[in-house]
Amino acid sequence: MRKPLDEALNQKRRVQSIEVGFRVIRVLQAAREPMALRDIAKAAAMPPSKAHLYLTSFLREGLVAQEAETGRYALGAYAMELGLSAIRQISVVDMARAEMTSLTARTGCATYLSLFTERGPAIVSKADGSRQGAFSVRLGHVLPMASSATGLVFLAFLPETHTKMALNADALASGAEAKKVTQRQIAAIKSSGYATTSGLINANFAAISAPVFDYSGDLAAALTLLGPDKYLAGARLEQCTQDLLQAARKISAKLGGAPG
Repeated sequence: MRKPLDEALNQKRRVQSIEVGFRVIRVLQAAREPMALRDIAKAAAMPPSKAHLYLTSFLREGLVAQEAETGRYALGAYAMELGLSAIRQISVVDMARAEMTSLTARTGCATYLSLFTERGPAIVSKADGSRQGAFSVRLGHVLPMASSATGLVFLAFLPETHTKMALNADALASGAEAKKVTQRQIAAIKSSGYATTSGLINANFAAISAPVFDYSGDLAAALTLLGPDKYLAGARLEQCTQDLLQAARKISAKLGGAPG
């Protein structure tokens, strides 16, 4: 009976050792510049000799780097790799779900999250609103690039080389030349941070769409509000636009992008 007890105690000590060691990592993560050993030890509430042992182990694994000239410590290349890997594994759909539900509750409008495909923006998540009546858009529906608020966001915030194929798909789907979007329109959307349309796809409905950015600053998705055009007007339109922009910034922040 002694051996299982010893193994359990050793397991507990190993876990505690990791927790103690990560006090050092958290100190470095919060630092704005490389730190001296004594300062790390003080902030981690441990003797310098103990902090040095952990730093030596973390150096071997690349979690920590040491400046050759000053001897100061900072997070290493592997710490950056871990952070980027964690961000890459974040699902924008999962990160957006709570904000979409909250946005729909505040505005009464339907909320849609769209990702870009070669055919155009595809709706991948939605929260139906009380103001949309019987009207609803199915998941997977691909929106036109030039005549939807969602599409305009992708045109404004994606490189032209990415959107050319989707614009051609617009033309094929309509059997006519794709609707032209001027550089002035694109510049206005970039400046304001959102796009709006009214009655272009669905009569009597208006839409507002805002970009969601990832950790690299690239466009990850578009967040869109849809409601009756008579409802999304005047002061209410302004308030709903601000609510939408705030929600898009929060989702961007969850993805590691700038919260705005």
